[in-house]
Amino acid sequence: MSTPARKLFPACPFCSNPSVGPFHSDSKRDYLHCPLCDLVFAHPDSYLSQAEEFKRYEQHNNDPEDPRYRSFLNKLQKPVVKHLAPHSSGLDFGSGPGPLLMKLFEEQGHEMSIYDVFYAPNTAVFEASYDFITTSETVEHLQQPMLELERLWRCLKPGGILGIMTGIHYDDIDFKNWYYIRDETHIVFFSPKTFKWLAQFWSAKLEFVGDNVVILQKKPGKLID
Repeated sequence: MSTPARKLFPACPFCSNPSVGPFHSDSKRDYLHCPLCDLVFAHPDSYLSQAEEFKRYEQHNNDPEDPRYRSFLNKLQKPVVKHLAPHSSGLDFGSGPGPLLMKLFEEQGHEMSIYDVFYAPNTAVFEASYDFITTSETVEHLQQPMLELERLWRCLKPGGILGIMTGIHYDDIDFKNWYYIRDETHIVFFSPKTFKWLAQFWSAKLEFVGDNVVILQKKPGKLID
């Protein structure tokens, strides 16, 4: 009797490690785990189409006049802005339909550009260099997270800041009941170990702020206090 073929898994979309394994399955999708960078990611077979993704984004309540939304984005804006020189230049990657984060930085006297694959798809912004880049609730949607983050990293000036806000998969989180996996547009899930792996890969300074914000600083340049 022949032995059934071993199920093949895709390589890790973050560190390209080919040796990933099963992590969790539910009624909608399978999740895989990379033992090298600790990324958990949904199997590509479960990815939504771009049209389906856009339909989900249109259902989000991102009203720039909502004080609760402003308070939410301040969790990223405030720790980033304290490391900036006056009149710094920045890019918000994944700005959404109402680019409130851009306005928050502009209120502090900084110059901002924005990019969003659906709402502001101007790829010319990647031809410039920036003192800081922010990405709020975006990296968890990326099918090729390392490719996109590397592009952002190349746009940072020496000593520049990359601020990321995303749901972080901590060891004490009950993954199968975690609210963050209920959104089918969320396909990659970073742990503290994943960000530490990235910081080491980039030789970057890493800072965790609260439970869902990380700041990476490019070298050479002044290190984060």
